[in-house]
Amino acid sequence: MDEVEVRAIALGLPETREQPHFAMTSFRVRGSIFATMPAERDSVHVFVPEEDVHNAVAEQPDSCEELWWGQKLDGVRVKLAGTDPSLVNWLLIAAWRQKAPKKLVADWLETNAEV
Repeated sequence: MDEVEVRAIALGLPETREQPHFAMTSFRVRGSIFATMPAERDSVHVFVPEEDVHNAVAEQPDSCEELWWGQKLDGVRVKLAGTDPSLVNWLLIAAWRQKAPKKLVADWLETNAEV
């Protein structure tokens, strides 16, 4: 898994844009950030619900770790090298679905029922 694959997954989701965010790259849906990639491009920070964070860390503890923002568990940090692309795909979709407007998600799900 590398930054090119992350970018392809994220930008393949409806209305996603890539924009700078301080020293990182961010992926946004209608202005809301759902993932960031540090300047080193060796990991991705994906902002998913706490349950998804725990599942990812339990499934791939060598690749995933909790991402804290102060006292709040905010998402999961995924090291890209050696990580199963299907996990990153699942996390990015979960994060996008959480941030995207409900109508946009519903429309997308109509043609992507297997997700």
